[in-house]
Amino acid sequence: MSVADRLLQLGLELPAVVPPVAVYVPAVRTGNLVFTSGQLPMVDGQLHLVGKVGALVTAEQAKDLARTCALNGLAAIDALVGLDSVVRVVKVVGFVASTPDFTGQPGVVNGASELLGEVFGDAGSHARSAVGVAALPLDAPVEVELVVEVA
Repeated sequence: MSVADRLLQLGLELPAVVPPVAVYVPAVRTGNLVFTSGQLPMVDGQLHLVGKVGALVTAEQAKDLARTCALNGLAAIDALVGLDSVVRVVKVVGFVASTPDFTGQPGVVNGASELLGEVFGDAGSHARSAVGVAALPLDAPVEVELVVEVA
């Protein structure tokens, strides 16, 4: 089954690639690896939630936003090399803009990890970091980077 078919089966559609908000490109290939730039939870060019997780944004909302970030990352990969060339997801790095007392960053970044597992099955298993930060671009609550191996 193609990745596009799997996305349809999951009721998901790849969004348009999110335009960069500064001087960078959405994804770069080197050898058999593709690295995405940090993906914000943009939908139709807008952040629908802003602020810190643990204050204005709940952990559950942030988990959904991390899922959106991962979907945006897949769109960047698809535009560069096509999702059917992905052999496996290698690494996910999730940044969570959170209050000092919030310690649930791993649960938030699970939103991205779970999506990748749904889309790629065993090939979606990956190494990961979930990092709490003071602030993210545009006051986004979450940002996710992906590294995938391609054929």
